[in-house]
Amino acid sequence: MLKKNLAIEFCGVKFENPFLLSSSPVGNCYEMCAKALETGWGGVVFKTIGFFIANEVSPRFDNLGKEATPFVGFKNMEQIAEHSLEDNLAAIKRLKKDYPGKVIIASIMGSNEKEWEELSRLVAENGADMIECNFSCPQMTSHAMGSDVGQNPELVKKYCQAVKRGSNLPMLAKMTPNLGTMSVPAIAAMEGGADGIAAINTVKSVTGVDLDQFVGYPIVNGKSSVSGYSGKAVKPIALRFIHEMKCNKQLAKAPISGIGGIETWEDCAEFILLGCQTIQVTTAIMQYGYRIVEDFISGLSHYMEEKGFDNLQDMVGLALNNIIPAEELDRGYIVYPKIDEEECIGCGRCYISCYDGGHQAIVWNEEERKVSVDQEKCVGCHLCANICPVSCISKGEIKFKPNQNHKEGDNIVLSHHNGR
Repeated sequence: MLKKNLAIEFCGVKFENPFLLSSSPVGNCYEMCAKALETGWGGVVFKTIGFFIANEVSPRFDNLGKEATPFVGFKNMEQIAEHSLEDNLAAIKRLKKDYPGKVIIASIMGSNEKEWEELSRLVAENGADMIECNFSCPQMTSHAMGSDVGQNPELVKKYCQAVKRGSNLPMLAKMTPNLGTMSVPAIAAMEGGADGIAAINTVKSVTGVDLDQFVGYPIVNGKSSVSGYSGKAVKPIALRFIHEMKCNKQLAKAPISGIGGIETWEDCAEFILLGCQTIQVTTAIMQYGYRIVEDFISGLSHYMEEKGFDNLQDMVGLALNNIIPAEELDRGYIVYPKIDEEECIGCGRCYISCYDGGHQAIVWNEEERKVSVDQEKCVGCHLCANICPVSCISKGEIKFKPNQNHKEGDNIVLSHHNGR
């Protein structure tokens, strides 16, 4: 297996690779974290610890599927660690002793300044390399903790200051996506002494309603509640918030640990290209197991080899300048869809979608079950390419509208990934 140099320095800490367990059910005890580290993960963010001991419900998970695809989205009602603080601290200490070359990050959550400061001191004394402040869990039973805190910049800043009083360990502030802009609390965290940002945590959700019992999922003795949504479906939300922060002048240099819907090495590369230096994963592990890290390492190594990157840091943030405000996009650029007649199965889905949801630009030959594009009507929206079940529609001829401000041939990128 090809292995490139995936080592990276993040907040002053050296990682053998950027792949971490995120603070969640996948890193709930010594045995789980040890197995992950043996499998090849660069580090773990131990499940959030605090003086609060969680009392969990049953069942606590639900998933959202589409057609034959399960786990498009995943709902989790767990809170922070259900083990005692003493047991959690002992696990962190043992992990660092047994795996000195790996990075052990302690996720902590307090309900007041004193608790945040004390937790910071305790995890430092027990060998943690870094601290992650959980300001973002959306299903805490106490409003003094979790995402309610993360939406309050004053509290975020105050609690970051308290953590810095407790120890000198590098500190991440884990942000909630349950707000309109993430930059405001992220700036407050950095002003409070945070060394970097972790984003995103889960999105508040109701994944579905039982049509017989009239109760949301999962059903806990006849009732349900709003709780965190994760999985592939939240990746676009995570990337949007990361882009927002990296484009903010006050946060442009803030190191970011990327989280949200990461399942493949391609997902990892996308987060890195938008400015993340480390990657955290939960839901994909719950579905596929710790061994997915082998695919991450192999896939990213081959990608770096193909693109000529010697070091992981060379990739960080390369895509940021190519995501621009909508008003700056070239409105005179049109790329028409190209249909591969040999690959086309004649299902007619593109015709139906274009007629009912587009611009009636697909011509359907019912007798031969073939389709073609009417360029007089086509606006180049590429709805057809996105719904084609066999991916036989790609980007074809490029034209430019007259009297538009553009540079013909400038920055033309044709991707064959999902017809984009």
